[in-house]
Amino acid sequence: MKYLLILVAILFFGITVNAQTGKIFGTVVDQYGNPVEGIAVQIKSLQRGLSTSQNGSFEFKDLPYGSYALTITSIQFKPYSFQIQLNKPELQHLVKLVSANDQNLKEVAIVQKTVKKEIETSGFAVSIIETKEASLRNLTTNELLDRAVGVRVRQNGGEGSPIEYNLNGMSGSTIGLFLDGIEISTYGSSFNLNNIPPAMIERIEVYKGVLPSHLSGNYIGGAINVIMKKDASANNLNAAVSYGSFNTYRADVGALYRNQKNGFTTRISGFYSHSDNNYEMWGKFSKYTLPGGRIVRNYRTLRPNDKFETIGGRFEVGFTDVKWADQFFIGYNVSDSYKEIPHGITMTKPYFGRFNEYQANVFSLNYAKKDLLIDGLALNVNAVHSKRSTYLQDTVSLRYNWDGTLLVKNADGPPETYGYEPGKGQQGDAVMTNIDRTITNVRSNLSYNIFSSHRLSFNHKFEKSNRNDQDLLIPERSKWITQNDLTTNIFAMNYEADLLKGKLKTNIFGKYAIYQTDQLVPVGESNGVLIYQNNSVKRDNKGFGGTLSYQAIDNGYLIFSAEKSFIMPTDRHIYGEPENNLLANPAILPELAVNYNLGARYGFSSSELHKVAIYANGFWRNGYDKIIQQTRLDPVIEGRENQVEDIQVTQFVNLAKTQSLGFEAEINYIYNNRLNAMLNFSKFNTLFKLEQDERGNPNTLYNRQVPNEPFFTVNANVQYRFNDVFQKRSVLNAYYNAGYVGAFSTIWIESEWFTTPTQFAHDLGASYRFPSGKLVASLDCKNILNAELYDNFGVQKPGRAFYFKLNFTINNLKK
Repeated sequence: MKYLLILVAILFFGITVNAQTGKIFGTVVDQYGNPVEGIAVQIKSLQRGLSTSQNGSFEFKDLPYGSYALTITSIQFKPYSFQIQLNKPELQHLVKLVSANDQNLKEVAIVQKTVKKEIETSGFAVSIIETKEASLRNLTTNELLDRAVGVRVRQNGGEGSPIEYNLNGMSGSTIGLFLDGIEISTYGSSFNLNNIPPAMIERIEVYKGVLPSHLSGNYIGGAINVIMKKDASANNLNAAVSYGSFNTYRADVGALYRNQKNGFTTRISGFYSHSDNNYEMWGKFSKYTLPGGRIVRNYRTLRPNDKFETIGGRFEVGFTDVKWADQFFIGYNVSDSYKEIPHGITMTKPYFGRFNEYQANVFSLNYAKKDLLIDGLALNVNAVHSKRSTYLQDTVSLRYNWDGTLLVKNADGPPETYGYEPGKGQQGDAVMTNIDRTITNVRSNLSYNIFSSHRLSFNHKFEKSNRNDQDLLIPERSKWITQNDLTTNIFAMNYEADLLKGKLKTNIFGKYAIYQTDQLVPVGESNGVLIYQNNSVKRDNKGFGGTLSYQAIDNGYLIFSAEKSFIMPTDRHIYGEPENNLLANPAILPELAVNYNLGARYGFSSSELHKVAIYANGFWRNGYDKIIQQTRLDPVIEGRENQVEDIQVTQFVNLAKTQSLGFEAEINYIYNNRLNAMLNFSKFNTLFKLEQDERGNPNTLYNRQVPNEPFFTVNANVQYRFNDVFQKRSVLNAYYNAGYVGAFSTIWIESEWFTTPTQFAHDLGASYRFPSGKLVASLDCKNILNAELYDNFGVQKPGRAFYFKLNFTINNLKK
């Protein structure tokens, strides 16, 4: 598979456009002389069109000499047309637009909204992350998410480490992770949000609390839905390479081709990523054990045994914008990754020789059609079938320090190490296992516009997963495979209505789920025939809710949503994940939650130069049998912290009753389409609300904050665009980002030792777009002040790091 990118590149570079006689190019500016991005430029006689780039430029190639009429349109400016005579290889033209009057703007705005605004004003507590600028920089998708309001990405170390997502206090499997509406877990661990480059993504939708019907599923805390690029109006090819600290390098390529005559479309993309993750550690959990057992804290050393490598490709063929389908694609995803495991859940002790490997082969089918058979009837089907494999090995029993030296037992005399222990590994008993998963996931949505502004839709999700756990360490038990089957059917219906001339939008929905688990565990063997123990559970549950959005004033919206819903335990809750140090918990219960969100959005412009957008949302959540990762309840005795910090593994458990109150807000400011500034924060408390224990005694944990959850975060960033730096028609963007995380406890018992300290990190970056618009170079410095940063269960994160990236785009033509 390591030759996958070479194969993909060869296929991509086969898509070329032959040079013709000449080209027409130019720049579109506003009345102040500022370049304008996203303006439609058309040559109607040739049925060719494109949008201006970030520096306002446009370019039509391969034009035979002659006379052409160019038309320029935008909702922000008055239409503009001009005639041009092409009689030489290159012809340049400067276009200056005049703003449309307020009346025209209002009339157009009612008819047409951007996808971002349409979603944000639909009544859901949702944030939209656009990836256009981020794709040019050395940012991962998770870093983009971590800067969004109310989102916290929890990662146990560097690249490739296990990740949990926290949306205003809701985390774990209560959060749905989707790729184009399909659970991303279907694609396997080697194809996840950390590995998908932003260049392959159109936008990211972050729902907090109530979910729209097309994402109905086993979730109550919200969802992250990644929308992949699908625009088939322009044949293009793009590639990016980067290199940075800790021997980190990435590459991604993507291409799209559409035959304008018959609609045949193919999309191909691939990525490769590698990191040694050998960043310096110096925090209080980084320690050195001296001969005899005495411990030295805050020991500076490079993080060992944490190499990560992944490669993947996505291939799709089908048709777009044809009579029988708006989109029809058959796809194949393949991915492979290798990850060394440097420690358990906490950094108590280092591991050497423990690693896992992931492989996934995924087949997909996507179909979408509006006005199917009759006007107003629409059908969307997303089906995925995947085969995944996870291999885990841990057979080295020697004991090490973080710097790779062996632990020495004795303080006096010749050094004596602990030596090899038969049957042991770094995390306990030796392990060599293979877990095979087969998953089928089908989502269907059938909607009908009953009459103007009223729509009824039906949704069905079917998921069946089969998991076989095989012990490879003991040959005679290699056929002892534990078989786990999980089948889920979720039916949902919702009714949407636009009232009061479109000012009031409502959405009422309900869902019903049937869930069944079957487990066959080999417990013995008689005459060569295995004897199984059969464990089977069947449950069902119901949920309902609704949303409301009201446009109280121009560009001002009140947004409300409420839901009573549930999640059923998932594969990882019940059966665990050995590769991620999660133990099984077959007795775990479903979680029920009642969520309320009340918020507002408002945008205004004091002049052509100043634009402001404000968002605020309050939420109240009540959880019953809340599913969280288990943390220690032991009291901390001074000088004996090792007794509590030694958390090698964990499991998901239920908390009987919790309550969360919180608030989030964000403000965005744009000046002269050059300066963009953003500030957001999220603050909440998630308290344990069970007053008495099982014996009727006062519960010592009552009204305590649920541990290991960062409950106060602030993000700020500023971007400024400089035009014509060093070269005409070039663009230089400078970036600054700051992230703040308030102190929070790692375990239930309050202790300074197990309190993750306040963290404040600063990032700087710049990107330079060359005049042709095809090449962009960027430089990023993350955590420039080398702050001491921590994440899930007190694991230290990388310090200062530098990254350089090149983006190259060719054949970006609309025909």
